[in-house]
Amino acid sequence: MEETFTSWRHPEGERPEKARPVQPPDAVEFARTRLGFEPDEKQREILLSSAKRGILNCTRQWGKSTIAAVKAVHRAYTQPRSLVLVASPSERQSGEFVRKASEMVIRLGIKPRGDGDNKVSLKFPNESRIVGLPGMDGTVRGYSNVSLLMIDEASRVGENVFSALTPGLATSGGDLWLMSTPFRKLGRFYQTWQCGGPAWHKVMVPATECPRISREFLEEERLSQRGNFGMEFLCEFQEDGYSVFSRDLVEQALDSTVKPLVVPPMKTWE
Repeated sequence: MEETFTSWRHPEGERPEKARPVQPPDAVEFARTRLGFEPDEKQREILLSSAKRGILNCTRQWGKSTIAAVKAVHRAYTQPRSLVLVASPSERQSGEFVRKASEMVIRLGIKPRGDGDNKVSLKFPNESRIVGLPGMDGTVRGYSNVSLLMIDEASRVGENVFSALTPGLATSGGDLWLMSTPFRKLGRFYQTWQCGGPAWHKVMVPATECPRISREFLEEERLSQRGNFGMEFLCEFQEDGYSVFSRDLVEQALDSTVKPLVVPPMKTWE
């Protein structure tokens, strides 16, 4: 039997006619009681966050796609007619994300089905949708009134994709969450992590803080990964490999108190 949020029963049995509607459960309670998923401490922090902007810098194999899928399903299930967009560097990755979301939807008693318009999508009985998008700007434009925009592997998504997707939040007041293992010291993900400011809820999870990754495995990977170990497991960004001077060295040399010799004229709108 397909179930919608409005079919839930009052905790004490059938809801009296004049009783207030049952409030939607928070995302942690939803994960535990409806999806059978027990989040760890960092995952609970992400699920409970009410931040409009969030960024997750985490180790490989921590479960970022899983916890993002929980957040997406909770939003779609508890807020009717909401649109959740999930962008990844490739269609395969977006498809894997929506597959995880589909498994969660089955646990809710809902038969997964597409929205009829998008190849990688889920439509809920309450008219909410989760749509998976590949990281190509030519195929991600045109979405509006977005309730939740999630960009997976954001360190490997180009600026053109960010520019094509974020306008969908303009009128909805929707949320934006970036999730990734770090990559180079460039791009939107790196800049946001370094300079995002207090508006961003930042969460970092190195492999040394993940209870599901053993020390023995990390030591094995440290010996085999070598130069990439810090990036893959310790949340460290790397230089691009082409610069004469490191980015950190250049930034340390900058002095905001020094005034430029020539100030370019400001552009005005015609």
